[in-house]
Amino acid sequence: MLAAALACAALAGALAACTSTPGPAPASSTSATSTSVSGTPTPTATPVLVPGGTAAENLAYFDYVNSQTISTAAAQNQTAGGVAFTSALRTGGFAIADMQVTPDITTVGVKADSIQFSVAMKGQCLVGQYGFGQYHSLVAPLLGTGKCLIGDTRAIDW
Repeated sequence: MLAAALACAALAGALAACTSTPGPAPASSTSATSTSVSGTPTPTATPVLVPGGTAAENLAYFDYVNSQTISTAAAQNQTAGGVAFTSALRTGGFAIADMQVTPDITTVGVKADSIQFSVAMKGQCLVGQYGFGQYHSLVAPLLGTGKCLIGDTRAIDW
């Protein structure tokens, strides 16, 4: 009996030695505040538009404007649509002539599951997608058509 208990203890010890100790948790890349050495939270700088900048240089600002649009719509118990995104981007300083947006309503007359919107900048595109409560963005090369989105887009006439 004692031998069995010692064997179990030895096996448990051997298995424990085989497991790795978890390392520190990765830092979040989207935190709204950072902590200084004194432990006092300090606000993270709000992104700003870089006039004449590249799409990559303006991605953080693009995301900031779009996140604000989503938050504003949610506070009003609504879902942000194409008009809200493009209007906010225009107000934020992006040129409406450089934007594209997909329809909010499908060809069969129902609300689209997601919409895409873009801003062309210096041969690149800021592309955003919003649907199912999720927002995603990326920087992509301008297409050979001189546009950012493929497929049907709607006229931005508001």
